[in-house]
Amino acid sequence: MHDDRSITEHRLRRVLKERIKPAVHSRTVPLEIGRWEAPGEPVPVADGLAAPYEPCAIGETWGPAWRTTWFKVTGTVPADWAGRTVEAVLDLGFDRMMPGFQCEGLVHRADGGEVKALNPYNDWVRVADAAAGGEQVEWYVEAASNPVLVDHAATYEGDRQTSGDQPLYRLARMDLAVFETEVWELVQDLEVLHDLMTQLGEADARRYEILRAVDAALDAVDLGDVPGTAAAARARLTGALAAPARASAHRISAVGHAHIDSAWLWPLRETVRKVSRTASNMVNLMDAHPEFVFAMSQAQQLDWIKTHRPELFERIKKKIADGQFVPVGGMWVESDTNMVGGEAMARQFLYGKKFFLDEFGIETHNVWLPDSFGYTAAMPQIVKLSGSKWFLTQKICWSQVNAFPHHTFWWEGIDGTRVFTHFPPVDTYNSDLGGAQLAHAASNYREKGRGSRSLVPFGWGDGGGGPTREHLARARRQRDLEGSPRVEIERPDAFFEKAHAEYADAPVWAGELYLELHRGTYTSQAKTKQGNRHSESMLREAELWAASAAVRVPGYGYPYEDLERIWKTVLLHQFHDILPGSSIAWVHREARATYARVREELSGITAAAQSALAGEGAEELVFNCAPHARRGIPAGGAGVPRAAAGQQPVTVEERHGGGHVLANGRLLVEIDGRGLLVSAYDLEARREALAPGRAANLLQIHPDFPNMWDAWDIDAFYRNSVTDLVGLDALEVAQAGPDAVTVRVSRSFGRSKAVQSITLRAGAKTVDMVTEVDWHETEKFLKAAFPLDVKAERSASETQFGHVYRATHTNTSWEAAKFEICAHRWIHVEEPGWGTAILNDSTYGHDVTRDVRPDGGQTTTVRLSLLRAPRYPDPETDQGGHILRFSLAPGAEIADAVREGHALNLPERVVRGAAPVAPLLAVDNEAVVVEAVKLAEDRGGDVIVRLYESRGGRATASLTADFRIAEACETDLLERPLPGPAVAAPAADGAVALTLRPFQIVTVRLRRA
Repeated sequence: MHDDRSITEHRLRRVLKERIKPAVHSRTVPLEIGRWEAPGEPVPVADGLAAPYEPCAIGETWGPAWRTTWFKVTGTVPADWAGRTVEAVLDLGFDRMMPGFQCEGLVHRADGGEVKALNPYNDWVRVADAAAGGEQVEWYVEAASNPVLVDHAATYEGDRQTSGDQPLYRLARMDLAVFETEVWELVQDLEVLHDLMTQLGEADARRYEILRAVDAALDAVDLGDVPGTAAAARARLTGALAAPARASAHRISAVGHAHIDSAWLWPLRETVRKVSRTASNMVNLMDAHPEFVFAMSQAQQLDWIKTHRPELFERIKKKIADGQFVPVGGMWVESDTNMVGGEAMARQFLYGKKFFLDEFGIETHNVWLPDSFGYTAAMPQIVKLSGSKWFLTQKICWSQVNAFPHHTFWWEGIDGTRVFTHFPPVDTYNSDLGGAQLAHAASNYREKGRGSRSLVPFGWGDGGGGPTREHLARARRQRDLEGSPRVEIERPDAFFEKAHAEYADAPVWAGELYLELHRGTYTSQAKTKQGNRHSESMLREAELWAASAAVRVPGYGYPYEDLERIWKTVLLHQFHDILPGSSIAWVHREARATYARVREELSGITAAAQSALAGEGAEELVFNCAPHARRGIPAGGAGVPRAAAGQQPVTVEERHGGGHVLANGRLLVEIDGRGLLVSAYDLEARREALAPGRAANLLQIHPDFPNMWDAWDIDAFYRNSVTDLVGLDALEVAQAGPDAVTVRVSRSFGRSKAVQSITLRAGAKTVDMVTEVDWHETEKFLKAAFPLDVKAERSASETQFGHVYRATHTNTSWEAAKFEICAHRWIHVEEPGWGTAILNDSTYGHDVTRDVRPDGGQTTTVRLSLLRAPRYPDPETDQGGHILRFSLAPGAEIADAVREGHALNLPERVVRGAAPVAPLLAVDNEAVVVEAVKLAEDRGGDVIVRLYESRGGRATASLTADFRIAEACETDLLERPLPGPAVAAPAADGAVALTLRPFQIVTVRLRRA
């Protein structure tokens, strides 16, 4: 037989596009259109309905960036359409290739109720399944003219304050039309068979069976009367669609999904509308298709619907009760996991799962994080302590170099906890359920021979949209189809139950899930990151003192509602495009203002609690909220600091050859004539911290123009060019006294300026640096380098509730790919017996390199990533003034790094009062760190204490309280009792004995007597 395969395939594509698809909607009549431009920000629906509308015509332009235009559409169904299915086609001017990234609309009834949303793949609204003729249509379309910002070009359209005022869209179509059901079904038949056919090998007989059936079907189509011949064409495809799948076919659990970034190329206020649009379409789809299951993560998004669309929220609650609408994830938002602090990560689950329990009575079991930029090794324990048992991710498929070896596996965290994890081999969380993606899922699946199933999240996403009726049609046809994986729409928990039963002995991956991409997100938008870190620290402080005051001071009311509201605000801004710095300018401008308000409000809560604790008086009290004693003040206490016995004053002398020498009896620090650290000598260990002939606290600048994803990425080749910033404007001793000496160094470079204050304090084993940068560079990367005389095979970086080790060498491609890493408050390198830590108060990005000197010694260089200047999506990223704090701690062990990292991030506060304030709680082992002290969420007055083992070893400790304890128990993150052995009952003296394994998190609930 002659090979006419390509001819038939080309014929199919053209006939589908030019004849069959246009015939889905026939016999159209235009609707009458009115328009009203909403002034400024979006208005309430009632205002849109009552607005004065002016006549409008198809072809008119509308919508400057970020504006809202209301369209009123009216019409009458013709009498001769009686008995036919009728829909309105409302095309706002869509680009069919970009759902979620352009204009969108929500259709309202005249009474204000929502009908459904409009987007490029959902531009229809059902009028009647079987029209009577004469039906009146009156709808109001709330149309958002969001600009298209996906081309990676620098643009000022990403902020309402700088965007243009020219219309972006042209109204394309607003008609009533007959919906030709058989034509639509024929389209679905042909598209599924075409996609399947093109995935089969050219030698596969099944491919040619489909080809002949398609050829016959096209012969049956009268191109002049597609509606009249569609049924006959479909009949010729019956056999091809009825052939069952092979017994060994891969099994797909298809889960409806709409990944909605809580902010990205749109501001938070637009996401509030996006989630309503998407959810509206989903509940409508559920009404028409009882088999449809839709999973929605992010409690924050459902809370927005509850607040802004209560009618829709009630419909969602009913669908949740019916099992079709499925809350997943258990977190307040799909947060970043690299930079979020430990307690904040716990609160993501506390407030997320609590919302689902309170609103729907549902305990979520799976953690749904498809799009975050790598996953902390602390996550498995946090997942388990939240009451969840499964984890899903997708983004790891984006890694540049190394393909992750598993799709179903046990993920082991730093403490040894394992969580059953799935990484869908379809390699997208926005699947179209087309043949190409399903074939990829089956062929890519790495567990063949042991497992047989994978999960596929399907539906338009990122900007929302979700599944469509076309997706469900594909799922039905591929449920049991020869040549295709078997597709079954089902709930995520059903997939995980089956996968776990089938493959309980899945392989283990220990440690972080490092994404070999988007490493620049540890640094971009420094003020957003600083706002997050400082907010986390201030929340810790506010809760500690408020809990102390609530227990001790009669009449003091613990500010439950205020603290919960502020926590949720901070958690929202940890979303994986806000905290990482990869959103538009509008998002980060608002974030800076939000963090300022959070700071002011938390300062007020803290001041009120401290004032209540201190009482009326003139004595100076220094409050220490850090988990370790310092300067004579115990952890969580307040008093008058006393100098330690034998503490030497700080001295400063001129250095030979220029510069200054600082000493305090513990460190001898030399700053040369260039203003650089050239010696940090540990007097106690008689050991130099810095590599011979090298300078530390050295600012370095690199070109920063990655191959793609400007704000997200840094590529390894940035290191090929570097400029040391050694030019000097001024060098002076700015402060000299027995308690501290500060040397100030000023430098200019490019269009920017840096002023560094280098301080040595009495009794301190750290050199503290405050760097003030007026940053006006473009596509540049600013680092601070510390070349250390340490032979370190690995570095330790603080992560949530512990630390993670990473190799300093590049023996394998896996290690080489980690050329930029994330650390929280500290990073530490050591050789046996001696090490050094670099501490920071708001920096996350770091790199660690090693080289061998001619003298045979090894230099390990630790660098902090301070600032970037990408042009997309915010062309003004990081421009302006910054204050960055970091410290060098020569001779530090891990324990010192933990202590000093907390001290740097939790500054003391001075309050006037009557008498010293004793700690509310005390722990007698410094390896066991108190992470949080608060009152219980149930408002019952119990005290909640969260602790963890911080050094990576076993620990026992005694927890004592400055109040009588009736009962102590271990709880999960939702403060529910656990049967674990970590907590003993209070002893006769009220002490609670704790036993912790390495990096274990323990939450203790103390019921007051």
